[in-house]
Amino acid sequence: MNSGVTNSLNSKTYTLIGFGAVLMWSATIGLFRSVSEFFGPTGGAALIFTTSGILASLFFGLRVRDIPRTYLLGGGLLFVTYEIFLALSIGLAHSRAQSLELGMINYLWPSLTILFAVIARQQKSSWLLLPAILLCVVGITFVMKGDGNWSIELFLKNIKSNPLAYSLAFGAAFIWAMYSLVARKYGDGKNAVPLFLVVTAVILWGKYIASAESSITFNVTGMLQVVLLGSLTAAAYTCWNYGVQKGSLTLLAIASYFTPILSMLLGCLWLGVQPNAGFLYGVGMVTIGSLISWWATR
Repeated sequence: MNSGVTNSLNSKTYTLIGFGAVLMWSATIGLFRSVSEFFGPTGGAALIFTTSGILASLFFGLRVRDIPRTYLLGGGLLFVTYEIFLALSIGLAHSRAQSLELGMINYLWPSLTILFAVIARQQKSSWLLLPAILLCVVGITFVMKGDGNWSIELFLKNIKSNPLAYSLAFGAAFIWAMYSLVARKYGDGKNAVPLFLVVTAVILWGKYIASAESSITFNVTGMLQVVLLGSLTAAAYTCWNYGVQKGSLTLLAIASYFTPILSMLLGCLWLGVQPNAGFLYGVGMVTIGSLISWWATR
């Protein structure tokens, strides 16, 4: 078998590994909120990343000697910041419904990943990319609000009701798009995710100790959810890291457009939140926008 075919098969395999991350991420928003209700926004996040960091370290080790310095420092900073922003935004939501809305804002990152890849000349595209991204964004807002009665005024009112949580969610979307590009360009196929998860846990524990959050009370149901989410987190980010470094970044970003749909479905079921009629319109918009994005970046 010639090297070109081998490389193609390898790329497809790593892309499929990256798809696994998309599926696992779909279950995290509802679990993040549930765990934060048991242990608090910071304490719950610290427990989750402690678990995921330990599991990832046991399976993949904490070797840093061969990891490119740019990826280790730059990618590490982006990764840790993203995790803290996302976990705290969901934990700080005023309600379960708002936590799902914040989770949907985070899922603007696939659109931003392709856009940044084009700007950085890592990906070519046609003029269709911008309307495709716009359609996906509009679709996410329909999924986010459900009944279709979305307006700028209502959205701004929601942001003003909880500015810190919304700022963290928007920041997370931009940061993860940048991390995906940095990991691909400078990662050299290395996996520093276990280290990044451990550093995230350490920073969150430091924040928890310095904060006024109430003491963590042991709860069997809560701890089982921590173990489940910690396992999903460790596996998902490791799969994504391999996917963006050696697979097709465009296909992974496009597949990620479907994460909001799966995440909303699983989140609504897990948290007992009832989605409204506009959900189907949002699904259609995201699906069509994803297909147009794929066509624009062929």
